[in-house]
Amino acid sequence: MLFGSLLVFGGIVVLNWPKLVDIRNDLYSDMLILFSDQNVEVVENVPITQDVATTVEDPVVEEPIDYSKYLGVLEIPRVHLKRGFYNTDNKYNDIKYNVMFLPGSDLPDVQNGNLILVAHSGTGYNSYFRYLYRLNIGDTASVTYNGNVYNYRIVNIYNVDKVGWVDVVRNESKTCLTLITCTKDDDNHQTIYVAELE
Repeated sequence: MLFGSLLVFGGIVVLNWPKLVDIRNDLYSDMLILFSDQNVEVVENVPITQDVATTVEDPVVEEPIDYSKYLGVLEIPRVHLKRGFYNTDNKYNDIKYNVMFLPGSDLPDVQNGNLILVAHSGTGYNSYFRYLYRLNIGDTASVTYNGNVYNYRIVNIYNVDKVGWVDVVRNESKTCLTLITCTKDDDNHQTIYVAELE
């Protein structure tokens, strides 16, 4: 009887291990932000280079977000992503901790502007863009900012060499959201997802 119970418990743990790891990583990230006493500087010329990992796991739906502590919240239904981001003057607006609002990019309410968000992919506690590789042209994303929801549709996905900066190819007569992360299973490239405001 005891062996059977242990076997069932072990099976549950093994089957749910990827989700347990995601939950642990998200909790670790939030605790790191809450209890960190490090002074993190946000550099204006932020290198956009990250490590790539190759796991395929099912996404975890995050708990409701306290919108008041963030500048905005990014939500991408297809990959079950819902994560807040901070203003550029906040020490947690750093790819080490969170989805990063790239300095020099625009907020969603700027006509013909481009909101650029950058995050790690892979399996680390801060790999918030780990499932972006599942996105296709036509998929949607939204950003909640200043009490308003801005809905976007992906119109372009392309890869560039990982050289520390990227050229964002977009229609400058449209208001855009650009997401940047490492290319899945490729240490030498980054993937850019360009979405236009609907």
